[in-house]
Amino acid sequence: MGKRPRPVGRVSDGRVALVTGGSRGIGLAVARRLQADGYRVAITWRKAAPESLAGPEGTVPLLAIPCDVTEPDDVERAFAEVEAFFGNVEVLVCSAGTTEDTLLLRMTDEKWQRVLDTNLTGVYRTCKRAAGRMIRARYGRIVLISSVVAYLGSAGQTNYAASKAALVGFGRSLARELAGREVTVNIVTPGVIDTDMTAVLGTDRVSSLVAMVPAGRAGAPEEVACAVAWLAAEESAYVTGAVLPVDGGLGMGH
Repeated sequence: MGKRPRPVGRVSDGRVALVTGGSRGIGLAVARRLQADGYRVAITWRKAAPESLAGPEGTVPLLAIPCDVTEPDDVERAFAEVEAFFGNVEVLVCSAGTTEDTLLLRMTDEKWQRVLDTNLTGVYRTCKRAAGRMIRARYGRIVLISSVVAYLGSAGQTNYAASKAALVGFGRSLARELAGREVTVNIVTPGVIDTDMTAVLGTDRVSSLVAMVPAGRAGAPEEVACAVAWLAAEESAYVTGAVLPVDGGLGMGH
């Protein structure tokens, strides 16, 4: 996976946040926002680490860890690295995701399973690893990145939509399990966001989606990051099991 960039030595100031899939798009925007807010932030990456780990002056550089969330050993190693450099994960943002778009009648079992393994089972795996220590500390914030597709559906994305819809049930069930231990679990549902994952849909498809958005435009990853940062804040302790749309009104009424 290439050279593994990291800060030097153990850093002890600020709460510890881990953002899976944090090397680009929404995940990277979330990591940058938390970094600017004074968190000690680790990200996982699978294809390529971000070019720069530095943030604004006075902030701690990102800790970038190669990790495939579909591999249990990778997840365990990633958490161990974060704990060695920063301490226990106090804020977990599950942003790692993938698509394998095709119509159902053309979909293979492999395409179905790859999406579910990354988008759903990877979340189960990372949340399970983080939750034990959060419970013992009686503090934690877990934010799951779902999608407006979970409610609206999208032709050619039955696997993706199923995985993102499942996060709502998973997250709300986990919220009920952990609420008594002062650990919150919330779900953010982005709409049409200007990312590499959206760009692969093609200009015509993106334009047709934007035309459905009441706000009349695609969102920026930083706008999703703002919502995540609020849910991750200490002041948001009484918000759990919530589904927060960041979609320009696209999923209104769902």
